[in-house]
Amino acid sequence: MCDQHRRHFLSRIGLGGLLLTPLAAALSGCHSKGSWPEGMAEIKWDRDTCVRCSMVISDRRFAAEMRGGPNNTVFKFDDPGCLAFWLKEKADKYPWMADADTRMWVADFNSKSREEMTWLAPQRAHFITKTSPMGYNFAAVSMPMPGSLDFTDMRQHTLAKGK
Repeated sequence: MCDQHRRHFLSRIGLGGLLLTPLAAALSGCHSKGSWPEGMAEIKWDRDTCVRCSMVISDRRFAAEMRGGPNNTVFKFDDPGCLAFWLKEKADKYPWMADADTRMWVADFNSKSREEMTWLAPQRAHFITKTSPMGYNFAAVSMPMPGSLDFTDMRQHTLAKGK
């Protein structure tokens, strides 16, 4: 009698597990990692840190990333100003940063959410004044706006500000 109950119990568990497996697989696929442009490494929000200032990258509206070099090295930033300083400060250490193959992305300030980010090439982005995590106070947008700066001018303003 005891073995019969045991067999019945085990068959129910097996059947339940069999039925739950597709559900578990479907639910695991629901966790979206966001959409990342080809070649861009995922930014783990609230965990990855800026390579320059070591602050946690939390505010998606100001994130940036660079990838390139012989080892396909990735640098992540919490502020476009940190990217501007990194390009100047590390030019000798990482000469590949000036190569045309080096890829860079800045977050579009107007992206809807972390899951629906729009990433822009900084060379084509327009930079508007917005309070930013490190106080460089620039954010990237896709369309020119009154008073917006191109990447070169944003870098000059940031470097002149110092920090």
